[in-house]
Amino acid sequence: MVYLDCSGVRFGSQLDEKHLFQWAAEIACFVLWEQDTLVVKSRRISEESLRDLLALFWRYNIPMRQLAQFRNSANEAWFAAPIMYWHKKVFAPQLNLPPNADAPAGRRVAPR
Repeated sequence: MVYLDCSGVRFGSQLDEKHLFQWAAEIACFVLWEQDTLVVKSRRISEESLRDLLALFWRYNIPMRQLAQFRNSANEAWFAAPIMYWHKKVFAPQLNLPPNADAPAGRRVAPR
C-alpha cells in the first residue's frame, strides 16, 4: 500500500471537505482514509487513477511531489512530460516557493 499525506488542506466549506473524501473514494486505486492520509493499493495504478489523483491533488493544493513515485515505464511518456500542467509540482526539485507559485497568475496566493 502507498500512503499519501493530505494534511493541511484548506476547505472553502464543509461540503467542499466532504467532496474531497468522496471524490478520493471513487478513484479505482483507493483503499481508505487514515485521518489525513489517503491510502492507495500500490505504486502500480492505472492511468485513469493516476490522472484522477493528479486532478484531486491539484484542486486541493495537496503536495504533489509524492505522486512522482507512480512514474514507471508504461506512463512516463505522458506523466513525466514537461509540458503537463503538473510537471513542476510533481518532478521539479523542491524549492521554498509560496503555495501555488506555479499556478496561473489569477490563482496565486499573494505573499504577505
